[in-house]
Amino acid sequence: MENKKYKLGLVGATGLVGRTAIKVLEEKNLPIDEYVFFASKRSCGKEINFKGKKYIVRELTENSFDEGFDFAIFSAGGETSKKYAPIAASKGCIVVDNSSAFRMDKDVPLVVPEVNPEEIAKNNGIIANPNCSTIQAVVALKPLDDKYKIKRIVYSTYQAVS
Repeated sequence: MENKKYKLGLVGATGLVGRTAIKVLEEKNLPIDEYVFFASKRSCGKEINFKGKKYIVRELTENSFDEGFDFAIFSAGGETSKKYAPIAASKGCIVVDNSSAFRMDKDVPLVVPEVNPEEIAKNNGIIANPNCSTIQAVVALKPLDDKYKIKRIVYSTYQAVS
């Protein structure tokens, strides 16, 4: 049986989170045959070294997903996700969105794979993930909830201003 190879787009490739995603993708041996890196107009043309190859960052446009992608990771902020994730999904691409754009959308599953992977199947082309603080908390809280049925959590996070 032939293994399918996939095509993945990474939106926000030159940002801090995008660069971290690239490092993680480099460490994994995913069945991805083709990677395409997208960013804003001011970052397009930059070069990314990935898995021993040089890639040129493409500008994200309304036609970026016309060439057929299986998956896209969006990591370029809520406004970019709101505009382009539905376009990508309409072309058959499954989008994993890292922004806040779809976190409260009842039609978009909010998924942390270690906690509720079954929700992935309920996607309509877009999957959201919680923010970084929430992800860490729910991974730790899941076994406690399974055993003791947590009723309420009061959880506060703080970020430095400087």
